[in-house]
Amino acid sequence: MNFTLNHLPERTSHPRDNGVTMVMDKGLSVRQAENFLENCGELVDIVKLGFGTSYFAKNLKQKIEIYRNSNIKTYVGGTLFEAFYVRNQLDDFKRFVDDFGMDTVEISDGSVTMPHDEKCEMIHDFSKNYRVLSEVGSKEEGILISPAKWIRMMSNELEAGSWKVIAEARESGTVGIYRPNGTAHVVLINKILSKVKLEDILWEAPIKSQQVWFIKQFGANVNLGNIPVTEVIPLECLRLGLRGDTFKTFLPDSLLEL
Repeated sequence: MNFTLNHLPERTSHPRDNGVTMVMDKGLSVRQAENFLENCGELVDIVKLGFGTSYFAKNLKQKIEIYRNSNIKTYVGGTLFEAFYVRNQLDDFKRFVDDFGMDTVEISDGSVTMPHDEKCEMIHDFSKNYRVLSEVGSKEEGILISPAKWIRMMSNELEAGSWKVIAEARESGTVGIYRPNGTAHVVLINKILSKVKLEDILWEAPIKSQQVWFIKQFGANVNLGNIPVTEVIPLECLRLGLRGDTFKTFLPDSLLEL
């Protein structure tokens, strides 16, 4: 860092298992990825190649290698996994992941109907050879899942072998753990956390107000995902109290009284 400041919250070190920042790459070129990493790569833990963008991306293998050389895990979004699944092409999906040198996968059912036992079996199978992220929650507005079902699905998927469970929000931040206006389903989130460990959940939080809410509630090292490429440094400022929204969150009372 360029200078020293006292009374900053302690951040976990990279590569980390907690305090994770997952960024969504929605089609960066190789040059854009290089520039992105030069600017803030040390602040990023995981890059998700969003939805079906990998189908079109030029020089995809080169870009994945660039991320890997920066110790950043890369995987394709769950929607692409579901596109393979619904077409009965899971063997093709595994070949694609292996051919492009990815060791992380997302298993989700946000856009397709999938028996949960089958989903857990796939998590168990993939976890033998890959680090698995599994996503809970529907991508469709108006579909409500009870807190008990969220808890049951998350717990079962972690037991099946997921490294983290992702709490669905889409890139819009208006479904799943959020209301249509983007505010958090506080009761739902608190009920989930009464049974599932905070560090086992990756909360999708694409909107600044959502990031602020989670950091104020759960601290600098809460796992956050679907962060836009341009918002990585602003998010880290929020995590450290170096932005107005969280400025007072981590300061001792003695300084706030001045």
